[in-house]
Amino acid sequence: QVQLVESGGGLVQPGGSLRLSCAASGSIVSINDMGWYRQAPGKQRELVAVIARGGSTDYSDAAKGRFTISRDNAKKTVYLQMNSLKPEDTAVYYCNADVILSLTYRRSKWGQGTQVTVSS
Repeated sequence: QVQLVESGGGLVQPGGSLRLSCAASGSIVSINDMGWYRQAPGKQRELVAVIARGGSTDYSDAAKGRFTISRDNAKKTVYLQMNSLKPEDTAVYYCNADVILSLTYRRSKWGQGTQVTVSS
């Protein structure tokens, strides 16, 4: 059984920082793309940042310049460093990973999400 577990969410004041972590576990051979998504109340889920196995990255316009995505392949973990947080960043943040389970079996997996609240 493959699982993704997010951590690091919480309450922070505007202008503050948080670092989210997402660790994959199970019988995983390797992981291709890993990404962070978020969903605010009343809104659709949106991509925040994605990182490929080789390290190339893409960011949403809202995240660019403030957030940094990184990964540790040995630990099967992806991180999202969030700086200069704004109230509009408030959302549930979800981790996603394309996991390789065998030479012929690959699946996409979602974490359960971690709440980030930016408020004074």
